[in-house]
Amino acid sequence: MTPDPQITLRAGTVQGSTADGIHRFLGIPYAAPPFGENRFRAPQPVVPWEDVRSATQFGPTAPQLPYPGAIGELLGSVHIPGDDILTANVWAPADAERAPVVLWIHGGALERGTAALSLYDGAVFARAGIVYVSINYRLGAEGFSVLDDAQRNLGLRDVATALEWVHAEVAAFGGDAAQITVMGESAGGALVSALLARDDSRALIARAIIESGPLEAQTPAKAARVTTQMAKRLGIRADRASFAAIPPEQLLETRRQQSAGSSPLGGAPGFQVAIDPETLPRSPHEVLGTIETPLLIGTNTDEYRLWFPPEAVAGITEVKLFVAALALRISRRAVKAYRDERPGASTGEVFGQLATDMILRRGLTLVARAKPSSTYVYEFAWPSPVRDLRAAHALELGFVFDKLDDDEAQRLAGPEAPRGLAVEMNTAWVSFITTGDPGWPVYGSGRTTRLFDTESTTVPQRRTAGLDLLPR
Repeated sequence: MTPDPQITLRAGTVQGSTADGIHRFLGIPYAAPPFGENRFRAPQPVVPWEDVRSATQFGPTAPQLPYPGAIGELLGSVHIPGDDILTANVWAPADAERAPVVLWIHGGALERGTAALSLYDGAVFARAGIVYVSINYRLGAEGFSVLDDAQRNLGLRDVATALEWVHAEVAAFGGDAAQITVMGESAGGALVSALLARDDSRALIARAIIESGPLEAQTPAKAARVTTQMAKRLGIRADRASFAAIPPEQLLETRRQQSAGSSPLGGAPGFQVAIDPETLPRSPHEVLGTIETPLLIGTNTDEYRLWFPPEAVAGITEVKLFVAALALRISRRAVKAYRDERPGASTGEVFGQLATDMILRRGLTLVARAKPSSTYVYEFAWPSPVRDLRAAHALELGFVFDKLDDDEAQRLAGPEAPRGLAVEMNTAWVSFITTGDPGWPVYGSGRTTRLFDTESTTVPQRRTAGLDLLPR
């Protein structure tokens, strides 16, 4: 019988488990619990421990509520109680030695999500010879409030601290600190872009993968809107002392009340990464095109189908489209180009694609065109049969992790998604993490894009006539 593996880190020794040639260590703290005196403060060092610490269970999840309504039937949630939420999980080949490393940062609109979701199990990457690390970080009001006298972007600070922890400790697990790829989806992708925009964090990153991640940070005034509204509801000042006096559960309930009845088409503001002299001096969309770090980046064809349910899409009128285009400074010429590229599409579908491109594809394209020789672009196009989602936001995750049999993947993809596509995508991601080449040419002057579908092809970037007319 193989003994359970032990690893000695700076803070103490941890004991994990082994199965099928893979060592697994769960719930290792990379920073102190961010509660009590540490609440609404930058991540603090871990208090060392003397005895061997068990690392066989995921650590507690950051305070959050499950996804509401119909989206809650598509996106799962895990709740693990406790305060020690700033933890990392490691899957490593038992014989790893100077192996490439990937750090996974989960999504969830900066207020939901956890590394403990079964879909994010790292065994598939470890079997390919990679040391896989996943992390939790502060979410919602705890991680992204903009308070008058508190440090900003605490959730981003957590992620940066976790990256530093990986760089310092991964050799003990058989990983190569010079070969760290950071990877994230949605809000996790936004945090990857923020790490790349920071000089200190970028120095620790060899490569990066951004799946459907917004690249634009907001001004402090815009990022503060959610905090200001919550403070008004609570009848308190938007400062550290006032927010720290409110239990996390009450902040969550206040946020629930604030967002009740709103929709992606209008309503309560969301949590945002803020431009900040200390933690994020420049928005990632201004920085990523100027750096040399190899980048794998892409979006899904119908991202909006997760955000806007069919009834919302059907309810978008010409007037709503006109008003939205006016507010976003989208020209009539651009709207016409979107219509021409989508013959037969409804007004709501045109609106949805415009929203997708304004949030995701516009920034991606500007970055890729600025650094075409070190950027690999993909588009995930396989249409799910579930609820007319088509190639919606987050659908690609089950394919990237090659876990189509997982309940989380089947919520979005159904039970009969093409396994060959999952193997293909996971192989491409493994190749990029390992060698920096996913298996198709860089974006280049031909705007080369890998189109993932039942039959995948490499093509020039699609639907660019309207995209190139969007405001920069």
